[in-house]
Amino acid sequence: MTKVRVLVVDDASFIRDLVKKGLRDHFPGIQIEEAINGRKAQQMLSRQPVDLILCDWEMPEMSGLELLVWCREQAELKGVPFIMVTSRGDKENVVQAIQAGVSDYIGKPFSNDQLITKVKKALHRAGRLEALAASAPARSLAGGLPNDSLAALTGGKAEVIKPTAPEPAPRAAPTPAPTASAKPAAQAPGGRGQGQLRLPGGNMACVIKALSLKEALVVVRRGDPLPQVLESAVLDLEQGESAEVARLNGYLHAVAALEPKPDSEWLQLTFRFVDRDPQKLDYLSRLIARGTAQKHFVPGA
Repeated sequence: MTKVRVLVVDDASFIRDLVKKGLRDHFPGIQIEEAINGRKAQQMLSRQPVDLILCDWEMPEMSGLELLVWCREQAELKGVPFIMVTSRGDKENVVQAIQAGVSDYIGKPFSNDQLITKVKKALHRAGRLEALAASAPARSLAGGLPNDSLAALTGGKAEVIKPTAPEPAPRAAPTPAPTASAKPAAQAPGGRGQGQLRLPGGNMACVIKALSLKEALVVVRRGDPLPQVLESAVLDLEQGESAEVARLNGYLHAVAALEPKPDSEWLQLTFRFVDRDPQKLDYLSRLIARGTAQKHFVPGA
């Protein structure tokens, strides 16, 4: 029986690794190809079609939307399921993707459960899920591995400490109020230097403590569930008079208490960027340059 082939397109290797590991753990018989941008994906698809495309939106050389439009113009790719995996969740972007012929939408950051549910749905509609089920253990398609990025990258061997209290429904944490122990919040007048951190379990208001082209140091109010190291996330930054917004993809490199006590109300997170999109890097450069005149920014190396 012909193997089911999936193409994963994203300029961030971290995101590609998460998607590949999640798919292989749930669909052992699946064959996965990868491309770093739409142009590379176009070249691969010209040589050999696939059964499913999982594609980022914002990429250098050719965006996900441009690749989608091109695919829908090709007779052999017109009916191939195309799932957009992106941090662009605004209504106008979703509508634009639908009009271009997108099959489904996964918002970043995503959990393994969300990814697998969307993939199963797409393959079922295309009549290819049965081909996977025939060669994979039943538990792989019905169940799934624990939903966290660390398990996805380590094969479940690393232990992840999670809160013992039941997890409430996802909610946005309130913006840190100015206190003696949360000085970064007091250094963000007029809302500048603030942003929103989007995690698979919900959104958290945050204050930017330091910023570089590689990472951002942010402060958030502690809540449930606790942020996890290596958890994928999206940092939304709104800056300037025009309220320009950048959606920066990345992962949590470090999580620490802001205060020197075990029940610290504030957490300091190191958020590593994974985007290689020149437009986003240019935006970051302008933010850092602008920050030299603003106290709440501490430009990094």
